[in-house]
Amino acid sequence: MDNEVYSFALKNTLDEIQNICPDIKNSFIFKEDGEIIAGDENTPEKTIVKVIDSFDAILEKADAIGGVDSITLESSEGRVNVSCMNDLYLVTVTSKNADKNYVNTVTHVLIPTVLKLLERITPAPLKNTMPEPRIKPESATITENERFTEESEEELAIEEPKPLLRPEVEAQSFLPEPPVNQFIVENIGGLLVPTDTVRIDNETLSQWQELYEDRRIEEVEIETFGGQTTQCKVKPIKDSKHEGKGIIQMPEKIQTILEIKKGELVRVKPIIQ
Repeated sequence: MDNEVYSFALKNTLDEIQNICPDIKNSFIFKEDGEIIAGDENTPEKTIVKVIDSFDAILEKADAIGGVDSITLESSEGRVNVSCMNDLYLVTVTSKNADKNYVNTVTHVLIPTVLKLLERITPAPLKNTMPEPRIKPESATITENERFTEESEEELAIEEPKPLLRPEVEAQSFLPEPPVNQFIVENIGGLLVPTDTVRIDNETLSQWQELYEDRRIEEVEIETFGGQTTQCKVKPIKDSKHEGKGIIQMPEKIQTILEIKKGELVRVKPIIQ
């Protein structure tokens, strides 16, 4: 299904939820990698990005204990709730006096229902149309011509796949050399920012992914012009204002390892899994 249609349907659902439950002041949905799927019309994208950044480290650490179903933060002003639904995260911000049970009932019924409907609308994969193999009855009488024909077909069936398998093996053996990109170091920090992860623009990550198709790119190798190198995790930059500016957001810990600082130039290449 087209991503715009998918997001539009979820956005309308979030707006309708706020109509029937006014105590929900803000709501949006995002993926584990930080991609924003949909948000209500009252919540600016810049605010959504900041909230996702705040929960990023918490969700990463939760993977070590089998994931997280929900997170609730309460204050004197209201309540923030994060719920996991079908590999997506729903964030709702409610007023101080909101009925928690009613909010949870509304969101945990409507959102999963819409997600199931969207999955059903998505076209199913084509079924295998290869003919079923013929099974020869053991009691049948076989003529010499039939025996010769069947033996010939069996020989062809054994020999035919050989030239098909060889190109696949050779194709896997000759992957292109990882491209090397240059980036200017920018600082990234905060209490919830992971110290073993850098961020670069999504356009570069997409180009690498197209080059290696089904291979995973979750880590990069960074090299300074002084010869220092290190490997670390990589994620896309979330703030759109930094896209396409040739920067790499780097925690202080990694800068210390590489003996560099903000404003210096580094070489970065993907590590192919």
